[in-house]
Amino acid sequence: MITIQLPEPAVTIVRRKQELTPDTTPIKPIFGFIDFHEIPRDKGGLLLFYNQSDELLFVGKARKLRPRLKKHFEDQVSPLRNHREEVAKIAAILVDDPMEREIYETYVINTERAKYNTEKAFYRD
Repeated sequence: MITIQLPEPAVTIVRRKQELTPDTTPIKPIFGFIDFHEIPRDKGGLLLFYNQSDELLFVGKARKLRPRLKKHFEDQVSPLRNHREEVAKIAAILVDDPMEREIYETYVINTERAKYNTEKAFYRD
């Protein structure tokens, strides 16, 4: 049996409203998220999308995390396109190696039973 140890998320952002003070510049929210800037722009890894109940909705991998994250909220082909309002938390796990990203993605999809990942799901409900 192979043991896989998933790295801890480097960044986790949650859907929230910006607290405005007189000296802050308003940030335009994207589906309620104002902290996209915390996700690394030039690092590769995994994006884990959770709902309000901490149920894993979707797992995705990317060579560059922030641009891919934005695409999930803008694209019409994203598996999340009909479920964007359901996302309450996003965790980013940094993984440089493309092969490791692939292994971790498949592992998380199948052990955590990501709700909207259908391509790499090997379990049956």
